[in-house]
Amino acid sequence: MAYDDLRGYLEALDKQGQLIAVRDRVDPEPDLAAAANAAARMGPDAPALYFDQVTGFADARIALNVHGSWANHAVALGLPPDTPVTEQVAEFGRRWATFPVVPERRADPPFLAHTLEGEDVDLYQVLPLFRLNVHDGGFYIDKAAVISRDPEDPEHFGKQNVGIYRLQAKGVNRLGIQPGSIHDIARHIRVAEERGQDLPVAIALGNEPVISIVAATPMGYEESEYELAGALRGAPAPITSAPLTGLDVPWGSEVVLEGVIEGRKREIEGPFGEFTGHYSGGRRMPVIRVDRISYRSRPIFEHLYLGLPWTEIDYLIGPATCVPLLQQLRAEFPEVKAVNAMYTHGLLAIVSTAARYGGFARAVGLRTMTTPHGLGYCKVVIVVDETVDPFDLPQVMWAMSTKVNPVDDVIVLPHMSILPLDPSSQPPGMSGKLVIDATTPAHPDARGHHGTPVRDLPETGEWVERLRALAQTNRR
Repeated sequence: MAYDDLRGYLEALDKQGQLIAVRDRVDPEPDLAAAANAAARMGPDAPALYFDQVTGFADARIALNVHGSWANHAVALGLPPDTPVTEQVAEFGRRWATFPVVPERRADPPFLAHTLEGEDVDLYQVLPLFRLNVHDGGFYIDKAAVISRDPEDPEHFGKQNVGIYRLQAKGVNRLGIQPGSIHDIARHIRVAEERGQDLPVAIALGNEPVISIVAATPMGYEESEYELAGALRGAPAPITSAPLTGLDVPWGSEVVLEGVIEGRKREIEGPFGEFTGHYSGGRRMPVIRVDRISYRSRPIFEHLYLGLPWTEIDYLIGPATCVPLLQQLRAEFPEVKAVNAMYTHGLLAIVSTAARYGGFARAVGLRTMTTPHGLGYCKVVIVVDETVDPFDLPQVMWAMSTKVNPVDDVIVLPHMSILPLDPSSQPPGMSGKLVIDATTPAHPDARGHHGTPVRDLPETGEWVERLRALAQTNRR
């Protein structure tokens, strides 16, 4: 099932019992963020939240924790809410294999219902902004799709980037943006500034759920997020042209902001409670001037709470990090079976692989760190045998505890690149990296005594299904 907009997705969550509408009046601070924080502590079946009685915001409608559980993530992909995470990751990969799916261009987007331009632009008039964590440096928009084009090749559809970047409100028509140096928009900004130009941008808020997933997915520079969205949706993604910039934006967006990233202008941005579970400090970052706001009648403001993991962002970017890493590794090492990079956007990754020969697992671990995503993330890589499920942490811990000899199986690489938001990096953007080889030694490596592992009994699988059926009967 493919959704045209956020509203259709919220209706589907409601039908599946995955949406809680809070009808009591609440305060924007601390209630909204605290509620989203609480939802994140409800586990893999946590619901999305909807508020329409918020003090100080007469007509506000606010959605939180929309992707914030495996149940919600499944519904976003049109799967039953009880689909196990390993099956969701596998289905994500199967759908990715149909990439690219050309998007569908539509006219008359609903966000053209209302417009503010020029001196009338006022972010606070349209958006019910509130702080997420107590030490945030201001109000943030943190789940919007930011769209930009390569200034050197603006007609290349694949080089048009759709990404999620944190945006700090700095005034009625100004936003700070933090473009990580490893991200495509940073490349667009650099090229525009070298040409002495501002960079046109469109910012789409409140999107159908797959757009948010692909906007957080590491892809090749010339690969289109909209074409991946079509593959994951199972239907072409509906897009339209933004009226001021002409950039391609999701057709069903609740709000679309348009303007420019002002060339060679920097202002202090931050601090902000980030996906790492730590506050990032203030840094000089680019500034967006908003020249037009287009929005639906009674728009729904979608926000994403970040804090101590796990929170919504970990579900949002989990499979979207695992699958591209798996594909990039398999292109060179077909022996790789699975990748679990769901921990802090892949700062820690677990890779399952067969081995051709002694030392092969270490090569896989090192290559993981040098993939496009791994360069800025993948600080710790654990490599396990193909018989170990990297999503089954007890199995991984068994491999770590019985296969690893720290003297021989731990590789430390100093002075490697990492995203500056990693709180352990020093200086920011530089870090040591670690490969842990938790695989069975392969010939000619004959270390250890791993020749006689215990295996599940042949009848175990049949009994698992039998016991599950009996347990289900007992619950009725």
